[in-house]
Amino acid sequence: MSVVPLEDQAAERLKRSASLLSLSTNVGLTAIKIAAAVVTGSVSLASESIHSATDVIASLITFLSVRAAAAPPDEDHPYGHGKIENLAGFAESILLLLVVGYILVEAGKRLIVQTAIQQVDAGCWTMAISAVATLCVGAYVRIVARKTDSMALESNGRHILIDFCTSLGVLIALGLTKFGGWEKADAWVAIGLAIWIAVNAFFMGFQAIQQLIDRRISDDEMARIVKILDNSPGLISFHRLRTRHSGNVHYIDLHAVVPNDWTVVQGHALADQIEKRMEKDLHPARVVVHIDPFDVTKLGDATKPGP
Repeated sequence: MSVVPLEDQAAERLKRSASLLSLSTNVGLTAIKIAAAVVTGSVSLASESIHSATDVIASLITFLSVRAAAAPPDEDHPYGHGKIENLAGFAESILLLLVVGYILVEAGKRLIVQTAIQQVDAGCWTMAISAVATLCVGAYVRIVARKTDSMALESNGRHILIDFCTSLGVLIALGLTKFGGWEKADAWVAIGLAIWIAVNAFFMGFQAIQQLIDRRISDDEMARIVKILDNSPGLISFHRLRTRHSGNVHYIDLHAVVPNDWTVVQGHALADQIEKRMEKDLHPARVVVHIDPFDVTKLGDATKPGP
């Protein structure tokens, strides 16, 4: 049975608490928004209510995916279950695009058939509370996402901060209706919010797909790998450096070239040193180093450490 390091356990607890906070916040705000939408008849508020309902689903997906992705590697999944988080991030982007379609349809109807908004004050208070709550929770979730390198929490945090923007937009629309007498502000703000949500959904989906198709890790992280290789005594060169992400885990493998008169023990000691340094510097990471003896005929295919 695999033993999960204590620091990884702490990260998983932090991720679960953040996802649970996101879920409970969205459930409460959705209930309030639905009630306010029924009372006011505002299309922007109704659209925001539907958006929040999808947030509940998204937060539930995040909560479940974080738990599932934390499962250690097993016989059928030797690389672990981290990509479940990437799938969750992609699913959330699809949910957002569905919300966009609904908002555009409803806003278009409201522009054609003008309907007066009732109980504007109730709507304003609802959106003000929603804006403050989503700003605080969204910021916290994104902080946890960056600390734990969680794709699912990063997507969910962005989703919640989008809610802050949409809540603020609806609040502005209701204010324009109440104080400016511009009845169509409600529908136009809803359309603007739909465009904003669509753009964010696209970038969220794109990022999730990049990890699902095993895009290499970032340039900064690649530079850190090269720096470690630069400072590995005895290493002549390296090649076949490959990297990818699975959830928040970095997977790295490479071929290291050493003098051909080295013993197996010397080569193994260098490989072990490189693996431990990379796993510490890019934690959480899984590194495999294959040792190749120096061969002058293959020197042109090798990559020398450093510039």
